[in-house]
Amino acid sequence: MASNPTAAPILFDRALLHARMERARRGGPATFLLDRVQEDMEERLQAVMRNFADVADVWTPGGLLRKPVADRFQSITRIDADQSEALSLQPESLDLAVSALAFQFVNDLPGVLAQIRRALKPDGLLLAAMLGGDTLTELRQSFAAAEAECEGGVSPRVAPFADLRDVGALLQRAGFALPVTDVDRVVVRYDSAFALMADLRRMGATNILVERRHAPTRRATMLRMAEIYGERFADPDGRIRATFDIVWLSGWAPHESQQKPLRPGSAKGSLEEAVKQVKRD
Repeated sequence: MASNPTAAPILFDRALLHARMERARRGGPATFLLDRVQEDMEERLQAVMRNFADVADVWTPGGLLRKPVADRFQSITRIDADQSEALSLQPESLDLAVSALAFQFVNDLPGVLAQIRRALKPDGLLLAAMLGGDTLTELRQSFAAAEAECEGGVSPRVAPFADLRDVGALLQRAGFALPVTDVDRVVVRYDSAFALMADLRRMGATNILVERRHAPTRRATMLRMAEIYGERFADPDGRIRATFDIVWLSGWAPHESQQKPLRPGSAKGSLEEAVKQVKRD
C-alpha cells in the first residue's frame, strides 16, 4: 500500500515517551519548569475576565490547574499522554483547553491543534505552553561538536523545536481567531553537563527521536561533550548554562462577538496624512 504523502512525519516514539514519563514519575520528577508554567498559567487565566464551565487539560505531566483557579470551572477532564495523538473530545464541548510542556513531543501538532479547535465551543479558549526556540541549544551544539571530533559524524540527540513564528502560523492554520504567542526564556545553571542530563531524565525528556542512535554513546564522546560544554557555555564560577524557551500560545474559537480587522479600504483617513499631521504638530 502506498504511503500517505500528506501524513505528518513520525519524529517521536510516543510509546517510549510514555514509558520515560512514568519512570520519571516513579523516581521523583524534576518539576521546576512545570511549576513555573503552572504559576504563569494561573496568572494568565486570572487576567481573562470570565469563568469556564467545561475544561480539558491535554497531556500535562501531573495536574496543571489548582485552586483558586480551578474554582472557576464546573468540570475538568484530564487527558493523559499515550501513544496515540487522537483526542477523545466531542465537537464544541469545551470552554477552555490547556496544556503544559507536552506539545513539543507531538508528531502532528497541526492535527492536534485542529482537534482542539473543533472541540472548543464558539469563543472557547486554548492556552498552552511548550518548549521551543533555542531550548537546549548548548547541549545540542556540544554533542554535535564532540561526535564530529570523536566519531566523525553527528547523530540526532535533541529534538527539533518550533519557533515563535511557526507556532503562530500553526494556530492560524488550525482556524483559531486572535492567535497570540510569546516566549519565556529560562536559563538554568548546573555544575556539569551530566547534572543537566540527570534533570532531563527526571523530566522524562531524554531522547525519544525515532531516528535516535540506539547504540550506547562512547565514554570518550560523553567526556568530550562535557568538556566542550564547559569551554563554551560556562560562567566565570565554572557552572554551565542551559537554556529553556517556554513558548506560550493562545487562540480563540471564532465567535461573532470577537474583534475583527477592518476591511481593506475601509479606513477613514490615510497613513500619509496622519504622518504629515504629526510632523506639523
